[in-house]
Amino acid sequence: MNTAAAVTLMHRTLLSVIAVLSLLSPVNAQVSQSPGTNSPQPIDPNDPNNLRPITQSNSLLSIAGGDRLVKDAEQAVSAQNYTLAAKKLQEARQVYNQLSNFYQELNSSFSGIDNRVSDSQRQKALLTAQKRDEATFQLALVHRAQNQPELAVPLLVQIIKSQNPTRDLGKKAYKQLFELGFVDSPYPREGGTSSSSSPKK
Repeated sequence: MNTAAAVTLMHRTLLSVIAVLSLLSPVNAQVSQSPGTNSPQPIDPNDPNNLRPITQSNSLLSIAGGDRLVKDAEQAVSAQNYTLAAKKLQEARQVYNQLSNFYQELNSSFSGIDNRVSDSQRQKALLTAQKRDEATFQLALVHRAQNQPELAVPLLVQIIKSQNPTRDLGKKAYKQLFELGFVDSPYPREGGTSSSSSPKK
């Protein structure tokens, strides 16, 4: 009889423990699912309430982001770390080029609909294209410093195509090609005039 009583007592105790655990488990589940105050939450790009501008100073896809990369490249050149400088300038070129393309697309989209918006986007497209070409020129100079003219020449040709040979940056690019011996005719000639520094779009 004592054995039967002990078994019954153990059975009741086990049921009590199971009941308590079943009550606690939902609480634990809720605690484990609730986000911590320091845990970053994923951003749903489809949520219209997520209005986070990408033109923040810490964003790479912005004019400020491209400018930071150029500044980093200048510091690397000062330290004669041409490999790092080339990497930063290449990244800056890509950022400026993407921005220029995006602004140009917006300019086209608003053309004939809202000239104020269209003109604003056109100016931004020209500004970022100019910055892209300037970064490209600096990258070509870095390649020259690395004794890699085969990398500098295509960049210089791109600049001339974008800027036009009559503009200041286009002239500088052509002068580099002349110094490299890639072209044999000097430009501009004596008494040549310069034009605007805005790139072609």
